[in-house]
Amino acid sequence: MAASRGPVPKRSEERRRRNKSDTPIARVETSTEPLPAPEPDPGWHPIARDWFLSLSESGQAVFYQPSDWQTARYVAEAMHTNLSQGRFSAQLFAAVTAAMSNLLVTEGDRRRVRVELARRTSGAPEQPAGVTAIADYRASIGG
Repeated sequence: MAASRGPVPKRSEERRRRNKSDTPIARVETSTEPLPAPEPDPGWHPIARDWFLSLSESGQAVFYQPSDWQTARYVAEAMHTNLSQGRFSAQLFAAVTAAMSNLLVTEGDRRRVRVELARRTSGAPEQPAGVTAIADYRASIGG
């Protein structure tokens, strides 16, 4: 999954536009059961192993195919190599970070490809905090 360039877009419910895109946003709830992840290598550096294990608990894992899990294994192996060697390689770190982006690891990466993860809520939809704060401020100054 290739990410687009530019700033991270706002979440769909935060955007206000007249020229809406024809491209639908893929939305998925994080409780959907993902494919089982392969076991991490027990010899990996603890940070690489924890990162790899965290992928299976993350919402984007529902999109992962077996090839994505193998890519994640390769990234974890590169992360292990960089963390275990005596000298930290900035170039290898940049490559690992770019590969993590392709796996949609961060919220910004997911927004760039128009994938949003939503947690299940038990109540009414929440109003964005910024709108509430502005309304309270206006009320306090009599506006």
